[in-house]
Amino acid sequence: SAGLGSTRHALRLDAFPSLLPAFTTSVRLNSNRAAVSHLRRQLYGRLYPILLVKTDGSTVRLRYKEPKRILMLPLDSNTLPEAERKARLRRQFPSKPKAGPEETFEGIDLATYKRFWKK
Repeated sequence: SAGLGSTRHALRLDAFPSLLPAFTTSVRLNSNRAAVSHLRRQLYGRLYPILLVKTDGSTVRLRYKEPKRILMLPLDSNTLPEAERKARLRRQFPSKPKAGPEETFEGIDLATYKRFWKK
């Protein structure tokens, strides 16, 4: 029984290669790693508090899957009155400015600018 006790303490993982991982890497998971780089993740592990702004202007605090401050619901333009809908479209897509009359050099007295010419 003395041999059985000594084998229990003398058991080494390198004696059994199937128990070892295929490769070993040294990774230091501490606060410095989190400060240097950011995690590129698609799903976040928790829900974040945000402020939801409804189309009528009322607000609701709720928890959302992405870290944002404010989430605004889009306004449905079909429910608006016709005049307000056209006004919003005019503000969103302003018309192009009209071209004014071109300036001509016929009415300018060149003698007044003679001092700026180089000789």
